Amino acid sequence: MTIKFSKDHEWINAADVNAAVVGITVHAQDALGDVVFVDLPEVGGLFAQGEVAGVVESVKAAADVYMPVAGEIVEVNEALRADPSLANSDPLGAGWFFKVKLADASQLDALLDETAYQDFAANS
Repeated sequence: MTIKFSKDHEWINAADVNAAVVGITVHAQDALGDVVFVDLPEVGGLFAQGEVAGVVESVKAAADVYMPVAGEIVEVNEALRADPSLANSDPLGAGWFFKVKLADASQLDALLDETAYQDFAANS
């Protein structure tokens, strides 16, 4: 399973380019603290790479969730809407935010691999 990371602290698992899974990173949820609310995009919504697709709110801050790649939202994580703390307890698993059908898979090439992201996060 290849996961790529954005400099905006989102991750994407594009094993299925028709339903790539997107969420926030461990670094992002650590920085936010306890997540209390998520605003997820509408299924069918079209977003450009880098566009704001949602919002995550914690007890101490709110942060935009950016699209790591352009595409169409094909599913949102209703469990996360019901229990936002999943973004803290399992950010790379059950705490995923939405699934997107990639408009251009080559955009994945501009994202960071895990090693590069860890270096970026440690120095940001």
